[in-house]
Amino acid sequence: MANLGRIAAAITGTLLLAAQVSALAIGSAEVAQDGPAALTRRADPSLTGYLGAFFLGADPYVYFYLSNGNDPTSFRALNRAAPVLRPTKGTGGVRDPAVVQGGGAAEAGRKWYLVGTDLDIGKTNWDAAQRTGSRGILVWESADLVRWTGERLVVVEDETAGMVWAPEAIWDPSRTSDPSHTGNPSTIRIRYAHTADFKTFTRPQTYIDKSPTNVIDLTILPLDDDAGNGNGGQSFLRFMKDETRKTVFVEVSTTGLFGTWTRPGGDAAVIQSGVEGPAAYWDNRVDGKAHLLLDFYGADGYRPYESTRPGNNGGGAWAASSRGGFPSNLRHGSVLPINATLYGALEARWG
Repeated sequence: MANLGRIAAAITGTLLLAAQVSALAIGSAEVAQDGPAALTRRADPSLTGYLGAFFLGADPYVYFYLSNGNDPTSFRALNRAAPVLRPTKGTGGVRDPAVVQGGGAAEAGRKWYLVGTDLDIGKTNWDAAQRTGSRGILVWESADLVRWTGERLVVVEDETAGMVWAPEAIWDPSRTSDPSHTGNPSTIRIRYAHTADFKTFTRPQTYIDKSPTNVIDLTILPLDDDAGNGNGGQSFLRFMKDETRKTVFVEVSTTGLFGTWTRPGGDAAVIQSGVEGPAAYWDNRVDGKAHLLLDFYGADGYRPYESTRPGNNGGGAWAASSRGGFPSNLRHGSVLPINATLYGALEARWG
C-alpha cells in the first residue's frame, strides 16, 4: 500500500469543495514581510475560561484540562487526572484530540464534536502505522461538553492512503450551514473533505501540497471577527509543521480558506524549531492577542507561546509565556475558549 502520509481536517460547506479546490494558489503569492496589521481580533467578554483536550504520550486517551479562571496559560487536570474518553473502536487509542464547535443556527453554542487520530502506537510501530494505519477518524459529540456520545470511527480516505492523522475542523464563512473536514496525507500533504454531520464525507482532495517538503499538523485560526463563524469573514491564520525541517510556521489569507496564502518573512521564516502539533486560540480578554501551544516532542510536550502579532513568523513576534501554571507532558491537542455556563458545568462534573 502506498505511504501517502497523514490526513488532517477542517470544516467547510458541503458544496464548496469541488468548486474551490482547483482555485488554490498555494505558494504562488508575493511574500509579505509582516502580517496584516489592520486586522485585530476583538476579545470576547462573554468568554470566561478555556477547555483543553490533550493526550499524554504513552496514554492514547482524551484528557480534559480546565483553565484556572480566565488565565489562558494556567490549567488544571479534570476527572482527577484520569481520561475523560477512552475509545472502544478502531485501535482503541486516540491521539491529537480536537474539540470543534458546531455551527449554523441549529448547532452554534449547542453542539460540539471531538475528533481524533485512531492510533495506539503501543500496538504497532511508526513504520507500519504510516503505511497501513487507520484511514478513519474517531468522533464523539456533545450538547454541553460534559456528556459525550455517538462514538464512531468514520473512514474518510481511500485504500491508497497510509493513514489519517491529526484531524482539525473550522467553519468556512463562504458557507453558513454546512461543516467540512480537512486532513494531512503524502509527500506528506494536507487533504480535506466536506461533512455536514461528521458521519459522511465527500471524497478527499488535496489542500496543501508543498512537495518535496512534508507538511503536517494543520490548525486554522480565524483572524477577523466574522471569520470562522458563518458571518462572512475572510481572514485566517493557519499554522503547520514542516516535517522535513522540523519547524512550525504560520501563513495568512485575507481571501478565505481557499484564497491566496502568504508566509510572512518568506519560506525560511519560522516560529520555532524542534516542535510539532501547534494549537492556536485567542485570548478572551486582550484584543488581538493569540496563544500557541507547541509540542516539544523530544522533551516535556506542550509549552505555551503568545503574540499580539500572530500573523508573523520570527522577528520576536512570538514569545514564550509563563509556564508557572502550565502542566508538563501534555501532547498534541486543542484549546477551546468557553463561557461561564460551560465552565461551571465542566467544573461541577469533573472538577
